[in-house]
Amino acid sequence: MAAGTIRYWAAAKAAAGVAEEPYTADDLAQALAGARERHPGELVRVLQRCSFLVDGRSVGKRGHETVRLAEGGTVEVLPPFAGG
Repeated sequence: MAAGTIRYWAAAKAAAGVAEEPYTADDLAQALAGARERHPGELVRVLQRCSFLVDGRSVGKRGHETVRLAEGGTVEVLPPFAGG
């Protein structure tokens, strides 16, 4: 398992109640499952609308279980932004 950091932005940050937190996971699907367990409720709904960057690269439409996470990596959780 890799250990890294999840960073939440805008509505995701508000729903999680934190700007960032550690993860321990092999892939993005596992990291997001952990986030849902730690923050049930609004964050679960917000994550359905988010896009994700892993180590600065867009995940796009790839299956989250196919996105491997590196030791010391960063997952950025980006909800839709208004105005641009």
